[in-house]
Amino acid sequence: MTSASDLRSGKTHRDENFPVASWIIHPRHRALILAFYNFVRTADDIADHATLGADEKLRYLDLFEAELLGNGDTQNEAASLRHALAERGMAPRHALDVLVAFRMDVTKLRYENWDDVIHYCRYSAMPVGRFMLDVHGESTSTWAASDALCAGLQINNHLQDCAKDYKNLNRVYLPRDALAASGATVEMLGAAKSQPALLQCLQALAVRTETLLHESRSLSAEVKDTRLGLEVAVIQAFADKIVGMLKVRDPLSERVHLSPLELLGQSAAGIAGEIISRTFGRRPQARPAAGA
Repeated sequence: MTSASDLRSGKTHRDENFPVASWIIHPRHRALILAFYNFVRTADDIADHATLGADEKLRYLDLFEAELLGNGDTQNEAASLRHALAERGMAPRHALDVLVAFRMDVTKLRYENWDDVIHYCRYSAMPVGRFMLDVHGESTSTWAASDALCAGLQINNHLQDCAKDYKNLNRVYLPRDALAASGATVEMLGAAKSQPALLQCLQALAVRTETLLHESRSLSAEVKDTRLGLEVAVIQAFADKIVGMLKVRDPLSERVHLSPLELLGQSAAGIAGEIISRTFGRRPQARPAAGA
């Protein structure tokens, strides 16, 4: 079996819609975060690989899980994360959760409704936020806001890449009932420009995603670690800007990703706003503890 490292798409932590182990995060956390990222990125690339068959993809994902749990050392990303977690006395639960999502990517090509999409986000995105909070020793009371932010980021990505996912993978995260309500069809994703019915569906989903991002807005103040709070504020700023673009633009024919200048501007605004809030603002009441 080929090493999973050879199946990587070439995408790195610098190519994501959000900062990964940026300079904002304390250096003592960066090695662990990058080990987690490399594990997740490689597993994601396996699930999205253009030429691997479904059975072979699932075998790789199973091997990743086995080696993360200590059964072998043939896959560098799994072994590296296992050792990094052991050094911090952390369990692999969040990494195991994301593998559930990547198996879904291999076996599930359509989603019925919004709840179905959120269920996918529970495994594809929410564990990433929960992992970051655990790395920083934050309370599980922060999970509710984090889950909303991570789901918002994930659905933003689904809307940005809806045409590419359909054309390259025959995978559609847009809920069937939302498409039907707008009079749109999956096949419309193959066009160079959205038909009115599809654009109505996409923009309605963006409005619904914006509601998630409203729910996540308290997260940066809820976390105790100042550096993490700044990072969260930047991520929130990115997500808010992107969803604003998705509400008015066509992802099939218009730019719905942030330019380098926009990334810089949103980063500066997020950091400045969070510094001001932490210096002069009032911290919100903690949320109840989230369930697993």
